[in-house]
Amino acid sequence: MSRVRTFVGIDIDKPIRDRLVSLQTNLGRAGVEVKWVEAHNLHLTLLFLGEVDERQLIDVCRAVAGACAARPAFPLSVETVGCFPNPRRPRVLWAGVGAGAEEVVALHAALEPPLLALGCYRKEDRLYTPHFTLGRVKSEDAPTDALAALLVKKASWHAGEMQVREVLVMSSEMSSKGPEYVVLSRAKLAPS
Repeated sequence: MSRVRTFVGIDIDKPIRDRLVSLQTNLGRAGVEVKWVEAHNLHLTLLFLGEVDERQLIDVCRAVAGACAARPAFPLSVETVGCFPNPRRPRVLWAGVGAGAEEVVALHAALEPPLLALGCYRKEDRLYTPHFTLGRVKSEDAPTDALAALLVKKASWHAGEMQVREVLVMSSEMSSKGPEYVVLSRAKLAPS
């Protein structure tokens, strides 16, 4: 029985991807060692399913398609920059969602029940917060004052707006170069 590391997410268009990469470069000037997300892997995760039995993937794709067909397409803006858990101890650097955040949260909520019913998703304890992971700070002991100051300066950063028309079911395979993502299915949202 083969298992596939799987997640459900939203892809981004090239102009926004390019601005996110530029932001990564800018934040990299703070001198903190960060494992940056590769440009082609930047996306917004709706749900991380983890290891899914290969035989269940078709049911996962159908469940996602069914949940998405009932939701209208929507505009999404990528803006603001921050970190988890806080600027004094940044672990994950992210770009946020402005317009469309409510729709993303509603989409996440619509996807949970059918995937929970399939038994291939475990509800997370923390509240879902839509964001684009930019990178992970490598050292817990590194001085991060310059990075924290840069995050404050970039708080009103804005990458632009795009139309979300589909949701992707993706596999993630680890390689020596990092994760390799493959689109397993595309679930169309209803025309807005």
